[in-house]
Amino acid sequence: MHNKTMSHFSAEAEAELQSLLRQLLKSIKDRISGAPSIECAEEILLHLEETDKNFHNYEFVKYLRQYVESSLGAVIEEETEGCARGEGHAVGSVQDTLVHAVTRKTRESGEYKQMMQTLKNTMMVVVESLINKFEEDQLRKEEMHRESQHQQSNSHYTDNCSDSDSSFNQSYAFIKQEQLQVLAEKLDPSRPKEVRWEALQALCCAPPSDVLSCESWSGLRRNLSAALADPDPDLSDKVLRFFAKTLSCSPLNVTREIYTSLAKSLESDFLYHKLSLPTGSAGIDVNRQDITRLLKQMRLMNDFQKEVTTFWIRHPEKYMEEIIESTFSLLSLQPEHGLGTQGSEKAFEPMHLIALLDIKATWFKKWMHGYYSRTVVFRLLERKYKSLIVAALQQCIHYYESCDPVRDETAEVIRSMEHQHIGTAQRTLYTAKELEYTYFVHSLCVLGRLLMYTNGRKLFPITVWKRKDPVSLTDLVVILISIMYQHPKPPHSDSSHADSLSPTTLVMEVLSTLGDRTECAAECLYQTPVIETLLAPIITLLKGKQVSIKQANLNSPETTLIHIADTLARIATTERGLSLFLYERNLVSGEGEGISAAHVIVQFTQRLLAKELPLLQNAETSHGVSGAFIFVCRQMYNTCEGLQVLRPYGLHECIAAAWKKTSCLSERVPTPVPGAIPGTSSQELQNVVVWEETLLDNLLNFAATPKGLLLLQQTGAINECVTYMFSRFTKKLQVSRCEKFGYGVMVTQVAATAPGVVALHSSGFVQALVVEIWSVLECGREDVRVVHPKSTPMDPIDRSCLKSFLSLVNLLSSPHAVWELLGQQSLPNKAEYNLREMPTSITDLIDRLIAVNSDVKIHSLFNYEQSHTFGLRLLSVMCCNLDSLLLLESQYNISDMLLQCQKDNITDSSSGEGYLKRDFIIDGLSVERNHILVRMSVIGGPSERRLPPRALQKGTDPYPWPMFSSYPLPKYYILNLPKTTWGKQDSEISTFLASTKNMEKDGSWMDTCRRQYCKVMTTKSNIVSGNVLADLLEKAVLHLSASPSERFFPPADYIASESGVKTGSLSYVDQLGIQASLRYGRYLKLLRDDSEQDLCLLMKHCQELLSQQRAKLTSELYTLQGAYPGHDWFASTVFLIMAGDMERALRLLLHLSTLLTSAFLWPARLHGSVHLPMEIAQSSIHPVYSCTTHYVEMLLKTEVPLVFSAFRMSGFTPSQMCVQWLGQCFWNYLDWPEICHYVSTCVVMGPDYQVYMCVAVLKHLHQDILQHTQTQDLQVFLKEEPIQGFRVSNYLEYMEGLERSYRTMVLTDMKNISQRIS
Repeated sequence: MHNKTMSHFSAEAEAELQSLLRQLLKSIKDRISGAPSIECAEEILLHLEETDKNFHNYEFVKYLRQYVESSLGAVIEEETEGCARGEGHAVGSVQDTLVHAVTRKTRESGEYKQMMQTLKNTMMVVVESLINKFEEDQLRKEEMHRESQHQQSNSHYTDNCSDSDSSFNQSYAFIKQEQLQVLAEKLDPSRPKEVRWEALQALCCAPPSDVLSCESWSGLRRNLSAALADPDPDLSDKVLRFFAKTLSCSPLNVTREIYTSLAKSLESDFLYHKLSLPTGSAGIDVNRQDITRLLKQMRLMNDFQKEVTTFWIRHPEKYMEEIIESTFSLLSLQPEHGLGTQGSEKAFEPMHLIALLDIKATWFKKWMHGYYSRTVVFRLLERKYKSLIVAALQQCIHYYESCDPVRDETAEVIRSMEHQHIGTAQRTLYTAKELEYTYFVHSLCVLGRLLMYTNGRKLFPITVWKRKDPVSLTDLVVILISIMYQHPKPPHSDSSHADSLSPTTLVMEVLSTLGDRTECAAECLYQTPVIETLLAPIITLLKGKQVSIKQANLNSPETTLIHIADTLARIATTERGLSLFLYERNLVSGEGEGISAAHVIVQFTQRLLAKELPLLQNAETSHGVSGAFIFVCRQMYNTCEGLQVLRPYGLHECIAAAWKKTSCLSERVPTPVPGAIPGTSSQELQNVVVWEETLLDNLLNFAATPKGLLLLQQTGAINECVTYMFSRFTKKLQVSRCEKFGYGVMVTQVAATAPGVVALHSSGFVQALVVEIWSVLECGREDVRVVHPKSTPMDPIDRSCLKSFLSLVNLLSSPHAVWELLGQQSLPNKAEYNLREMPTSITDLIDRLIAVNSDVKIHSLFNYEQSHTFGLRLLSVMCCNLDSLLLLESQYNISDMLLQCQKDNITDSSSGEGYLKRDFIIDGLSVERNHILVRMSVIGGPSERRLPPRALQKGTDPYPWPMFSSYPLPKYYILNLPKTTWGKQDSEISTFLASTKNMEKDGSWMDTCRRQYCKVMTTKSNIVSGNVLADLLEKAVLHLSASPSERFFPPADYIASESGVKTGSLSYVDQLGIQASLRYGRYLKLLRDDSEQDLCLLMKHCQELLSQQRAKLTSELYTLQGAYPGHDWFASTVFLIMAGDMERALRLLLHLSTLLTSAFLWPARLHGSVHLPMEIAQSSIHPVYSCTTHYVEMLLKTEVPLVFSAFRMSGFTPSQMCVQWLGQCFWNYLDWPEICHYVSTCVVMGPDYQVYMCVAVLKHLHQDILQHTQTQDLQVFLKEEPIQGFRVSNYLEYMEGLERSYRTMVLTDMKNISQRIS
């Protein structure tokens, strides 16, 4: 370190200080160069100590610290000693006071002032010297750069484009206003080129913010624009470099000035030069000096257009508006000479240039992405620059009208455009056709983006040149579809990115974008002219077998038809589009009749499958087109309303026939020989397998609706379809590109029927589900447990196994599934269980998780409480279905097992009372068992039974509800209801019934009865009970059965000897059902204690009656091995309505059995019956499922769409729940009066009221369903909870409204149950 005095620095010290300062600036160069202005750079330096952790390690800082110490050290010591002696200072806070005092005294000293003056003078000299050296270095670098640039002047324009250098690596030299004034003068166009070039050189070194904020900016801007337009590339490139640097590193208030200058310069260039497109085979050479300059400027603008969207929202809107407006002003420029002097030349416009650089209008897509910028774009387009849209539309129309469908010019243009960057050689020549095509592609992308938004669509209709009528949205879409038809077949040999610029691909992108947006699709696609245009080639092909390609207006039939099908499928996936296809009848067939699009599509699909179209004889292309159109049909037939329209065509049979034929072909393909060269046979086999899977996939989608599932079962392909579904389900594959959900709903639908659940079992689905559940509950990866131990479950069903639990609930929801999977299946009950042994069936799962009745089973579970709780929750849901409960009880004695477990849970076994709560260990399992035992033992609606909760209460008595370990139940759970009054009740309906004893044959009697019934139900519904209800049912059924028009089934010729029936036997299931019915009747005080024999006799009579009408079936299904496998809950209901009068109940059932109502109200009535077609009786699919619940789903989608969507989201189906409600006559779900009203309403008003009743119940549960869909327990809620607050009388008027709208359709289909399904 050199010695210094307080008065001056030596020359050596100044040189050292200069070196240290240069070193410091180099160290913080990145931080300073990144500052947007001088003020920011000053702020960075002023706060360097706070922000730079290396501040005190810089040599310059150390030098200054040592200088300050040597200059002020003596003064500080002297002041410190003076203050320490306490001269006038307080004693409090000594340290702080001392520091402040010494600092103040030192700053007031003469030594400090002299030091600061010397330091200031010296630093000014050092900084000036540094600036001079810096400018010299910069000039030297620029000279070297210019020389190297001259050497590379022959390279392609893209290599030395103005924005190819990064301006972030350039340093700034601060510049004064006076210097900028001088530079502006030097840039005057009258000055020599060398002077202007040097001025530009200096300008490039100056901070852009200084340049734009100087007083002479307006003049400087004019001179820069003049230099930009100068023919000398050195000057124009230098200006572009300055512009590029400014655009890349300056804020928007600076860059908008540069951008608008660039846009105005380009605008002036185009107006001055008036370039024209070349004619013939000649082209525009981008190496031409004037074209190169324009391209560079436009490329710089285009790059900025694509980047500015990331930050312009942080600035005032007026800046963004200036940028957008200057762009639109340039692009809307149309030179005056138009078509040229000879009328053969067309102007070369800015649009051609930007289309060449950004062919798919990425810049416009980015501007339209954000609402902030999109609003301004629409405002400017509407008010000032609509000509831009007109020009784009005109370009599309021009391409459509000028395109020659015979010649292959477009394909050649596309091929040349796509390969322009492939290989070492760069494209430099572009023909007029190529430029016009790029303009068309750019215009199409701009229009496609506009149509996405409401304000963009509001710009239409648009008046264009040479068109009398304005072009509407529909007209534009029709033109685009027509362009797609004209485009030649794309070459197959191109790379993966081939055909990306073809009109077909571009139009399909626009159509798919529009189809994915509801409002866009409604305004653009769901219009009759558009649908007619899409269907025109199909209708042409349908008209006759010998149709030429020209007549069909197709250049490439296979490709075009696939694109048509893809667009139609997108339309059909939406509610509005589907409705348009099914019900709009504005299309005209060859016979002049109005038909809907659905009919055209399905007829064409049938012709494709039958191979009746000569244009599509090639197998591979025929399969592709057929698969595409089946997929369109599938979007219709996988909905209830779509299937309703398509069902008469028997499309399921056509697809099944094609699948069977293909399946035979795949079996005949020879097995490949090892070592042999694979020939065409392997490719053919692959094609055949793909086609076979396509057909199976489409057949499978019939299972999306109840009636569709019956159709699928009738094809004989249900097992193969379910196996295919399982293979996709295990891979977690999407159902299709148009489906929002997976296979959950379809699995639930399939599991509702006996053949469906058998197919699921044989496919391996059931086993896979059981293994998955066991893995979640009892297994787990050991390596994961070490690092991340499994958390202790807080809920009875942990989140990790909730999905598997719900899947199992869906599978076992229907009694048909329980009968097929558990019927005559005993539990293993092994003496020993291997810890590695996994259950593989439902019986295994029940054995291990539910019937945990031994220490061996307990010890075989790693997570006993969690797994057993899971099993008990599953049992609780299964027991909600009374038929499933009876099967479990009859085969496994579930209640005895649970009672024994409760008994084992008693602390003091010597207690005399088995249900004293103090004796029981209250834990999660005992509470669950108590809940299930009460649920199994007591039948009743929401106000007729009391179920103990599963949660403990806070306080001293956490579980106040009595537990028990033997029957009878504690009286707490048995409600005392008042005895039903059976005396005659005075009412209008009872008077009507009494006064018309001899009027049953009167044709108007039933209409009067219905009016009276509706009147009483809506005013005093409680009257319809007891004797009044019994009389009403008797007389109504008697009247209907006596009318030939109302009698649906032939009268039962039932003659049974009393002794023969009495000696008959009842199954254990029936005996259990009878006991449950008797308990319920006694709770309701409807039955005497001696009613058991009468009910048993009634059941035997019913079984005898129905057995005489049962068809002789040969089936492996458990449900068809004999009589109805469940209990006849409807017969029990009638017995209770008749207050235990067996003869009266039997007489009612005999008369009812002749009516259509009995087919739906009485589930056992048509079990394996001769009244059903043999193939349907053989399927064991009941009309309640295939007809009633099918229409429940159809009406629900229309009437209560949110509920329908909630079911879809939950993976559950309304049909599953309705089958359970109707199968047990709403027992356990409605109070007894409402059950009676359900029966009387269906009998008096008609069987279709069963459908309306279910819709009304689901509508009533609207809010609960939506809530439990969110909590992901919808199926558990619907099965376990009664229907609170529902009264038939409150919804009778609503049901009458449904009758007026849907009776024709619903009742007609109900009457067709005895016919072979088509």
